Amino acid sequence: MENAVLWIILLFAAAPTPGAAKSADGVEIRFEVAGSGSPAIVFVHGWSCDRSYWRPQVEHFAKSHRVVAVDLAGHGESARNRKDWTMAAFGEDVRAVLEALDLRGAVLVGHSMGGPVILEAARLAPDRVLALVPVDTLAEIDRRLSPEEREGFLGPIRADFRAAAERFVREFMFTERTDPKLIDRIASDMASAPPEVAIPAMEGLFAYDEAAALARAAIPLRLLNADRFPTDLAAARRHKPDVELAVMPRVGHFLMAEDPEEFNRLLARAVKDLTGGR
Repeated sequence: MENAVLWIILLFAAAPTPGAAKSADGVEIRFEVAGSGSPAIVFVHGWSCDRSYWRPQVEHFAKSHRVVAVDLAGHGESARNRKDWTMAAFGEDVRAVLEALDLRGAVLVGHSMGGPVILEAARLAPDRVLALVPVDTLAEIDRRLSPEEREGFLGPIRADFRAAAERFVREFMFTERTDPKLIDRIASDMASAPPEVAIPAMEGLFAYDEAAALARAAIPLRLLNADRFPTDLAAARRHKPDVELAVMPRVGHFLMAEDPEEFNRLLARAVKDLTGGR
């Protein structure tokens, strides 16, 4: 009986605690917190995703760190009453959570669109962020899409968001090794995102100057990218000479879901190296 009670206590102690904060424009941002220990690790999802995509990481790192997973505005459980869907506005969402929890010396981990978002959060809250780990993002820092390329993507999702989004996810985000069930789940989930959020968010991402943002980053940063597409590290270092790169082989865009164990190992190393082993 005593063992059963202890197990229940430990189970509830490890369970994430939900929270909410108000972003700069008044939008309610939902998040969850688990674990304890420094540095705190804050996970930020990508376009048309939510904080649940970090579940294996929250469970793993909460054993030794304070862990936070955020739903950006318009995603997951966060509110949608926003007009400005820029990377800076999403960065304000992360800053609001950092301030609500009074976090300092945090490591921000951002997947895909979350990479630009954490760059903005670090710019907005420099006294609260110690290091950055952008995940499968910022791979071609100097490449800007032409108007024709932008419209080639935006035109179809404006015309039929669900069909175009699902086709895009299935064609470009995975490899032949990816579990088909994972592909089905993620493709269906992302295609179910609200178009009134997803489309302007993608427009905001296309308009974002990644190179300038990277050059402004004054804190340690390690890219943790898949080998699905190559990362131009030389280009990144032209803007921030101390950028580091870890490449995870044989996985697609959702590397943290395809091989959580290896991803967690690489992320743990990145956190330790970037923070001096704190």
